[in-house]
Amino acid sequence: MNIKLLAMELKDLDLVLAIEQASHAFPWTRGHFQDALSAGYWSYVLWELDEAHHPQKMLGYLVLMTVLDELHLLNITIDPNYRRRGLAQKSLQMIDDVARQENISTVFLEVRESNLPARALYEQIGFEALAVRKDYYPAEDGREHAVVMKKNLALGN
Repeated sequence: MNIKLLAMELKDLDLVLAIEQASHAFPWTRGHFQDALSAGYWSYVLWELDEAHHPQKMLGYLVLMTVLDELHLLNITIDPNYRRRGLAQKSLQMIDDVARQENISTVFLEVRESNLPARALYEQIGFEALAVRKDYYPAEDGREHAVVMKKNLALGN
């Protein structure tokens, strides 16, 4: 599968929201994504490319915020129909490459304590659990804890 991360644009939001709503019990709203774009957050859409290398199918997206030499992953979502194909891992590797070029040394994220597949993926690609944020996420029965994870990026000279 030929894939590419492209900058998210306002015109992408209908497709982004369809994936977001199909993926999360408590999805981000259009306003969340618009605010991220307005704030200049790193916002990317993962596209499957056709033979002519034109975007054909939106597979997922990422939203990240930079703070000094740190990058904070706010949202990564892969279309439910395309999960378990390594797309999240490939997307995060591409983000690591961009971050290194920007001299960003650390990536942080929060993940639901109950999201064991995501936690396993993050650990597999070098994230380490740092702490637990109590009652961080909304949940059907109240609130759910988040595991804070960190990855150090090796920067070249």
